[in-house]
Order: sequence, then C-alpha cells, then structure tokens
Amino acid sequence: MFLELANHNEDLRQLLEKGYAITEDHGYIVVRDIPYLDSNTRCQIGAIVSTISDIDGKKVKPHDHQIFFAGSHPCQLDGTPIKGLGGGPTNLALASSPDVVVQRSFSNKLMTKTGTLRDYKDFFEKIEHYVTIISGPAQEKCGVKPYTFRLVEETPTKSVFTFRDTLTSRAQMVDLSAKFADDVVAIIGLGGTGSYILDFLVKTPVSEIRGFDPDDFHVHTAYRSPGKLSDGELGKNKVEVYRSRYENFREGLCFEPKYIEAQSLESLKGVTFAFVCVDKGTSRAGIFDLLISNSIPFIDVGMGLNRNRGPIDGTLRATYYSAQEADRLRRLALAELVDDPADEYRIHIQIAELNALNAALAVIKFKQIRGFYFDKDLLNSLAMQVGNIKTFHEAL
Repeated sequence: MFLELANHNEDLRQLLEKGYAITEDHGYIVVRDIPYLDSNTRCQIGAIVSTISDIDGKKVKPHDHQIFFAGSHPCQLDGTPIKGLGGGPTNLALASSPDVVVQRSFSNKLMTKTGTLRDYKDFFEKIEHYVTIISGPAQEKCGVKPYTFRLVEETPTKSVFTFRDTLTSRAQMVDLSAKFADDVVAIIGLGGTGSYILDFLVKTPVSEIRGFDPDDFHVHTAYRSPGKLSDGELGKNKVEVYRSRYENFREGLCFEPKYIEAQSLESLKGVTFAFVCVDKGTSRAGIFDLLISNSIPFIDVGMGLNRNRGPIDGTLRATYYSAQEADRLRRLALAELVDDPADEYRIHIQIAELNALNAALAVIKFKQIRGFYFDKDLLNSLAMQVGNIKTFHEAL
C-alpha cells in the first residue's frame, strides 16, 4: 500500500509528511483535499491523480507531466479559468477510489530560467507545482490549505502480479482489466500455440491459469515457443519449464504434467474458460466431451500447414464454443475429432510466428467475449489462410 511505497521513495514521503491526503490506486497516485475556486469563486475540494511509472518494483517516478483532476476547471479570484492548464474534459476509471470522479486532465510543464520546458524530476516537485497553480486562488481567498494530514483508508486490493501493473494504468484501462478478475482459465496442451496462449494470459489479470501437458521440453520445442532457452530446461517436463519461467511474474499458476481426458473433471473444477490446443482428433473429442458436459465454454485452436505449392500454406483457426452453442458447433465438424490413419506419415509443420498468431486470435476472441475488446459481429469462428494473409470470418 502507499505507506510501503513511501518508505522506498523520498519524494512520496515528503508529500505525506507535508500533510497531503495521498494514496495509491492501481498504478495511480491520488491526492485528495485539493481546494480550488469554481467559476462563482466558491471554494470547492478536488483531487489530483497522477500516473506512476514503476522502475524496479519499489522505486517509482511520474509517468509524464500531465495529471487528471476530479473537479471543475479551477478559476482565478475573478472567476475566470486559470490559464496554462492544457488538456480538457476526460474520464478515468479508478479501481478502489469511488469518491474520486475524474472529470478532466491538465498539462503544464516547468519552465527553466532559460525559458525551456522540462519534465518533473519527481512526484514532490510535480504535485507541489500543480497545487500552487490550482489552489493558489482558493488559499488566498478562503485561507484553506491542501495539507489536511488526513489518512485516507485504502481499500485492500490483491493483485495476481508480482510487479505493479503500470501498463494498465498508463493505458487507462483499469476498468477493462477488472473484467478478468473471476476467471480461472485452463490451457489444455502447451505445444506451439498453447505456449503462446500461456504467455499472453500470464500478463492478463485472470485469477488462475491451469496448464496441462505431459510432454518434455526438447530443442525443437524451443523453436516454437516464447522466451529464451536455458540449458537446464532441456529434457524437463514442459510444465516445469513454464512454471519456472513465469512464477516470478505472477501468482495463480497451476501446472500438471498430464493429459486431459473425458474422465478428468477433478482437474477442471472451478474452471470458467478453457483453451483446447491439441492436434490429435481422438484427444480433442474426449476433451470436448468433458467441457461440453460440464458447461465450460472454450476456444479450440487448429493449425493445418502444408507445402503443396512449395512455400508453406495453410489455415489457422480459433473457434469459440459457448456453453449454449457447443453441441451445435461440434456437429458442424470444424475441428477434427477422429484420427487420420495416415497421420503418422504426416509432417506436422509448426512455425513460431504462426503459432503466436493462432494464439493471438484465440486470446483476442476470449477478451472479446469478456468485453475487453470490441466485437462488432459476435463471431464464433475466426480463421486465416496463410496464402491470402487476410482473415475470413464465419458467423456460424
């Protein structure tokens, strides 16, 4: 929480000791009790919100020279708007500060003695500068001060991430990321496409990720999976390798070196969504049976590449099976549910960028389902033909 942050940052400690009512909210510094004059020269109380840039998990600095403000445009003693505050009306969702309703943003840089503009060296300089501009007229007229020494009770928050998620706050999408908070996601198969789905989901704030794959990590695996290869990883089970790669980044990782079959319900208890990333038809059929019978929505991925024309061609597919529509979609036979007798003679082409693209299609679809991305057509299946390098959709 903020007191811990202040222990590692002198500028934040200075603000606290000076009397500012200051807290942290998911990648933002929030400073309440900021007095200002409205257009009728009446004293109002607003709040300043500034985006954090996390340096090393303990040390932080301002992300930029701008701030957000909860309140109307501050005015001079005569009721005219204070000049020099660029920006304009805006909205910003805060995760745990319901009393702070951001209405606008401001932009004002410091000016050096030579007349050039510069950014702020730390939060103390930045907050002090903006408070002088915003609160000056109110302090002069009403005798009020922003130094209330009020200790704001912070709403306890628990993040799955080891590091502060400043990407979400910088992109102003805290409200959208919250849509994943209750998700427990299973990735069945950590091969080429499954490993990239894992990599994408590790950075998504779902509460838990369960990965299943009984196979070992070999040299060819490294050529179609994300991340660097360490010598000690070769020959280990895939789930052990991926656990060691990601466990320092977030909590909620659970890996099992096993196949998921029609009888594997115990491993999927509590799962809210699944990704099926297997290439054998009979294995897929058993997994489909399990997921559909237990009303677990899922996305099945498929990648069929060939060299029939010399250069590599083929199709990538990601199909969403909702709990309500899964039976109907299964009957459309979009995915192979039986094994081809000649499959043992087939060359299975796996290319890292196509695995990553197939994974991206699947994860984007999942995030559309959750309302993170806009979805105009509400499509169930999305496919891409390599030879055309364009997507074609099936509404189904």
